[in-house]
Amino acid sequence: QVQVVESGGGLVQPGGSLRLSCVASGIFFRIEDVAWYRQAPGNERELVAKITRGNTSNYAQSVKGRFTISRDNAKNTVYLQMNSLSPEDTADYYCNAAVRRTITSGATVYWGQGTQVTVSS
Repeated sequence: QVQVVESGGGLVQPGGSLRLSCVASGIFFRIEDVAWYRQAPGNERELVAKITRGNTSNYAQSVKGRFTISRDNAKNTVYLQMNSLSPEDTADYYCNAAVRRTITSGATVYWGQGTQVTVSS
């Protein structure tokens, strides 16, 4: 069984920063690509940032230059550093991890349950 758990959300003032963490646990071979998504009330879930196992990253245009995705493979953890936050960043943030259970298996995608980020004064 593989579990993906996000943490680090909370209430922050405009212009502030937060760092989200996504940790995968359980028995598996390794984590491949990991992505952060967000969903604001009334909106569809959107891709925020993605990082490959080889550390290639890409970002939604709305967060470029403000958010940084990184990973620590030894800790099975991916981070999302969010700076210069604005109320428009308010949403539930979800981690999506592609995990290979064995060395010969393909990757299965697992979602976390999300962490809430609220940007407000």
